[in-house]
Order: sequence, then structure tokens, then C-alpha cells
Amino acid sequence: MAGISTDVLSRPDGILGRDATGQEIQNNRTPVVNLSVTSSNSDFTFSLYKELALKNPDKNIVFSPLSISAALAVLSLGASNNTLQDILEGLKFNLTETPEADIHRGFGQLLLMLSQPGDQVQISTGSAMFVEECLQILAEFKEKARVLYQAETSSADFQQPHEAKTLINDYVNKQTQGKIKELISGLDEDRVMVLVNYIYFKGKWKFPFNPHDTFESEFHLDKDRSVKVPMMKIERLTTPYFQDEELSCTVVELKYTGNASALFILPDEGRMQQVEASLQPETLRKWRDSLRPRMIDELYMPKFSISTAYSLEKILPQLGIREVFSTQADLSGIAGSKDLRVSQEVHKVVLDVVEKGTEAAAATGIQIGPKSLIINPLKVNFNRPFLMIISGANTQISLFMAKVTNPKEN
Repeated sequence: MAGISTDVLSRPDGILGRDATGQEIQNNRTPVVNLSVTSSNSDFTFSLYKELALKNPDKNIVFSPLSISAALAVLSLGASNNTLQDILEGLKFNLTETPEADIHRGFGQLLLMLSQPGDQVQISTGSAMFVEECLQILAEFKEKARVLYQAETSSADFQQPHEAKTLINDYVNKQTQGKIKELISGLDEDRVMVLVNYIYFKGKWKFPFNPHDTFESEFHLDKDRSVKVPMMKIERLTTPYFQDEELSCTVVELKYTGNASALFILPDEGRMQQVEASLQPETLRKWRDSLRPRMIDELYMPKFSISTAYSLEKILPQLGIREVFSTQADLSGIAGSKDLRVSQEVHKVVLDVVEKGTEAAAATGIQIGPKSLIINPLKVNFNRPFLMIISGANTQISLFMAKVTNPKEN
């Protein structure tokens, strides 16, 4: 289960004029997600991951590239000139190949697909804008945000920062099923708008781990240090598998019931940096194309719950998204004036991996295969740092990415 929110705070210190694309979304409900959104999502995911890994060495990392990019895409509806270009190019879109309207249409199709009700995997995502009563938001911006990104608009009195903070945190807490309890720890009276994006994921493993098989085992932080963790175990599991000899890592896909899966990447000992350096859309495509069903005799996976919080205004400028955080920001499409800029962008994530896939779901899948003589039994043991990518199987969009360096560190 993972709950997450991205929060963009604007204050006085940056229009719209572009053709509305909302009607196109309503008239075009094709389930085919714009390929440029999928490719850009992968590029943005790995670029941001590398920056987070650089700034947080040997730490757990977990973030939602979709939540961050959707929040920035909503913001871009109100951006103009260099600010607009910075945001969209920072999200890894090639603006000469993909017109702005196509970007928003692609996001709209993707969010529409993810919001389809399903009885197996629960994915809910959305945006909300909390606006100071004195700030008159342009109707065109509000309508585009509503139609394209299902963004709700609510008024908030930022002159009463405690009440405004409570209003926003309660909203996020409810939308993420209690996983993100306090997105915002403090608000200044000069805030005029808070833009929130959340994504909540809950899924059951197609083949769950038996809690009775979970045991205490060592997880090796590095060659000299280890910690004791609850280690889940499943035997004789047939699942997509790939041994990447070139990058010295093992790739295992564990499916959820329904349209989602988790890709686990286990670098060989001492090879994490090599794998991290090679992370790019082509690598992910190669892994997915190379996966083949394989019977794993014994699979070991730590049971863990990790959480992170990032101040993205310190990280996104490394990806080229700079102007929106500066006094040069042009966000005139939001309220008609150029005195708005983003002062803070907060990103919080909670990720739980347990035997059934989530904390509160029951599953009864069991894998039974024919007995055979095992000459070279295949064992995969995630008892050292590894990567995890949760994707919507029908979209191939990365919903969450994590690096687990210490399952005991929350």
C-alpha cells in the first residue's frame, strides 16, 4: 500500500491564452496512453531518482514520479514563456515533437484510465487547489485543471495558517486512506495558493506470501553491516524473471491481482552503483522485453514499511525546472498577474510491502506446479539493497519507485 501527495505552494513575488484541451479529453476516451507521456515518465523517473540518490546516499528512497509530474503539469497550465518551457522540458518532454496540447491530453487519458474502478487493484489519484479568498483565479485555468486533471478548487483562509494547514492535511489524509497524515507541517500567512496532488495504491499479490513462512533473517546493508528483518518466503513460484548479465542484476516481476505489477531489481553484490548509472528508459524497456516465466524454487523478500519526505524545490532545479521557483516566474495564467511563484514543493510517500501485498487485504492464491527433479534450484534472495518499481500493467507508467537500502529504517 502506498499513499503519497505532492504539494506546490505559491506566494506573491508569476496565463493562459492557450487553446483549451478539455473538450478533446471528453471526446477522446481511447484507452491508448500517449506514448510520449509513457516515455517521458520513464526518463523523468530515472533522472529524478539519480538526483535523490545523489543527495541521499545509502538512504531509503521512495517517490511517485506520476504524482510529481501531474502536479507540475497542472501548474504548467498557468505558466507562460520560459517558465512553461522549463516545466515541460524538465518533465522530459520534447516540445518540438510533442505539442503542449498533446501532453495534457496524454496525461488526461492516463489519469482517466487509472481512475477506472477495479475490483482487484485500487488506484486513486487526483489534484486539489486550495486558494486564498482574495486571489481571483482565472476561469479558463480552473476549468482546464478540472477537466484535464480532475482538480478540485476550494477556498482557504491563509491568514489563519493553522486552520488552513488542518484543512489541507485532513483532505490529503482522507484521500490517501490515512497513509499521509501530515503533508504540510507549517504555512506562512503570505501563501495564496496550495496545489496538492495525491496518489493512493492498494493491491494484493497474485501469489501471496504465507505469513507462517516469514522468519527473522539478516539483511546486508553492505559487506560489513547487517540488520535483522522479517523475511518473507515463497517456494516454487512461477513468475517473470530475467538475469541481466550485462548489468549484473536479477529482475523479478511480482504481479498483483488485477492490472498492476511490481518490478524488483536485485544488483549483484557491489553492483548497485553500476545499475543506478544505467537507469534509463531503454534499460527498463530491455528488462520488460526480456522477462520470461521462470520457476523460482525459493524467493525471499523482506517485509518492510518505509517513508520519505523531500523538498523538491531543492532538487527539481537540477532537472532544469528552475524559473518557476524564482522571481522571474511567469504564472500569469493562474490569476492574470505575474506576481506568483512557487516557494516550496513538498513530496511525502509511505510504502508498505507485506505478505498479502497490503496491510488490510486478504488473498488466497497458492501456486501448485508439477513435481520435478531439481538439478540447479533457483533461489533469489532480496537480502541486500534493491530497487522496486510499481507500474500500472495496462499503462506501463511508473506509479512509484523505491530503493530499499535498509528495511528497518522508516
